[in-house]
Amino acid sequence: MKQTAVRNLRLCTKDCLCLYVCPTGATDTEDSIIDTTKCTGCGICAAACPGGAISMVPAEYPPQQKKDARVLSASFSLAESKANQEALTARMARETEKDGLYRLMTAMTKSIRLVSEDLLRESGYMLPQSRNTRDLLESLKRNPPPGDFPLKAVERLLELLPCNE
Repeated sequence: MKQTAVRNLRLCTKDCLCLYVCPTGATDTEDSIIDTTKCTGCGICAAACPGGAISMVPAEYPPQQKKDARVLSASFSLAESKANQEALTARMARETEKDGLYRLMTAMTKSIRLVSEDLLRESGYMLPQSRNTRDLLESLKRNPPPGDFPLKAVERLLELLPCNE
């Protein structure tokens, strides 16, 4: 199975060993995102990364398994609850004048976001090549949320991501 390297920027320690060992220069990019057009999938960069920030992933994901309706319903309820919690902690961070409370609420907001992402991924809504992802992106394109929503990014993702179902 062909693989490609991906970097988790949260884990990257900026040791930059990957720059020196990558035979194609795929890791040497301005935005820190590995150039998948250059990546041969050899895994040398992942093995050299001291922070474990580089992983080898399939170049193409297998079709997503169908989830039971009860599992999906529970996942959606949890995700909605997490979205409400995230909005609440973000609002509390914005409205406080106390530095300690601001930092705590900011950390909680980020933590809740990570749990939400895990829930959505388990529900099949964050697998890049899934039908669920495409349906979600198309829905966001038709009815974008108010405010500073990145509609151009949604349109670009719809162009770039194949549907593997």
